[in-house]
Amino acid sequence: MIPAMAKIQFCVLFVLYIVIKCDSVNVDTISSDIKIKNVDRSIDISSQLVKITSKVTLENTGKVPVKTFLLAVEGTAKNNLAFIGAKDSSNKDLRLVETTVKGYDQVKFWRVELKDTINAGSTVVITTESVYTKALQPFPTAITQQEDQLVKYNGNLYFYSPYNVASQKTNVIINTKSVESFTKVKPFSQQDGTIVYGTYANIAPFSEKELNVHYKNNSPFLTVTRLERLIEVSHWGNIAVEEIIEIEHTGAKLKGPFSRYDYQQDHHSGPASVRSYKTLLPASASDVYYRDTNGNISTSNMKVKKDSVELDLRPRYPLFGGWRSHYTLGYNVPSYEYLYHSGNEYLLKMRAVDHVFDDMQIDELVTKVILPEGSTSIKVNFPFPVTRLPDSLHYTYLDTKGRPVISFTKKNVVENHIQDFQIRYTFPRLLMFQEPLLVVGFLYTLFLCVIIYVRLDFSIHKPEHPHKD
Repeated sequence: MIPAMAKIQFCVLFVLYIVIKCDSVNVDTISSDIKIKNVDRSIDISSQLVKITSKVTLENTGKVPVKTFLLAVEGTAKNNLAFIGAKDSSNKDLRLVETTVKGYDQVKFWRVELKDTINAGSTVVITTESVYTKALQPFPTAITQQEDQLVKYNGNLYFYSPYNVASQKTNVIINTKSVESFTKVKPFSQQDGTIVYGTYANIAPFSEKELNVHYKNNSPFLTVTRLERLIEVSHWGNIAVEEIIEIEHTGAKLKGPFSRYDYQQDHHSGPASVRSYKTLLPASASDVYYRDTNGNISTSNMKVKKDSVELDLRPRYPLFGGWRSHYTLGYNVPSYEYLYHSGNEYLLKMRAVDHVFDDMQIDELVTKVILPEGSTSIKVNFPFPVTRLPDSLHYTYLDTKGRPVISFTKKNVVENHIQDFQIRYTFPRLLMFQEPLLVVGFLYTLFLCVIIYVRLDFSIHKPEHPHKD
């Protein structure tokens, strides 16, 4: 009887495992009805990021309407991919679902769901965007204080796709005339700050051809190695935001000594170094502070604009390749701009990460949201995949049970991830009076103890009063 029960349990567990695997992994096939009529591609490598924008004209050569198509990223580039997205001709975002194709284990695929079907014999124009981090390598890897920084880009000359491409053209944007070398595949032309490749015809699916560009790039190569963002929500009208930021210059390392005298006297000294950078805060930000382990950093400026607060952050020392800095940035914003409620139901909408500097790249982001004490039925909605960390409790003054903390983390973050997340929770409004009542009760008890202490007589014997004659 026992072996039979064991077999039944094994079969049930095996079926559940298969169901879970099938639900969690999408499997697609490459449609032979879809062809790419034309691709107009732009590769922007003028900053520390590689931004590729492609205007793709899809054609349905079959006999039935098509609702989806596949995007692909080659195996050599998928580890550097930070963001990928697609928009239709109306500039509306399309939904992307990560999927797999049998026989292409080294390729990363996304299924793009179109808002309108492509009828047989019709075409549609889609714009795709992808951002890659750490795809530009300094070469040489070390330079002196006076030298310019040279970097190498190694990519794919062709638009990588599971479909046949009838015609394509590529513009490589470098924004400099100082080019050491670049791949020369005819037809091509070099203009001011741009290298134009194509038009190339009849490119087979999954085609790859090496594209190399070696050029001058003195853009700030700053990487936030870790950013811990703390959001503390109060129902008394304020949301406190604090960011602990660890930053590193990941460009060509400094070779030889550093001369501060030359750096201050000659503005052309250290062309690849970072003297300062701009951080953007919400327009309603107030009580802004900027400090490191030594205290407040006064070498910074704040400019209030209509739609943001611009901070010109200047570290205590300039950042050269391999140098690091660590600082804390904090501010307050009014809760009515981000917190909505109906009765006891609340909705918090805030950014998972904010603008640190232009063309930023963040290795690790950790966001923690501290909700008011007594919050229950917490539900979280993220605009992109994240790793949810275990919930915890945070204790401050007058807390009894602790405030719930919702935490999540994400690797390889860029500006495209500056999006709102949502947290829904239930909070009985009567609990808002808990802390004031605790204060009143404490003061009442204190005054009562003082009154009792004054009125009681703790002496061993009473003093003798003199008798009157």
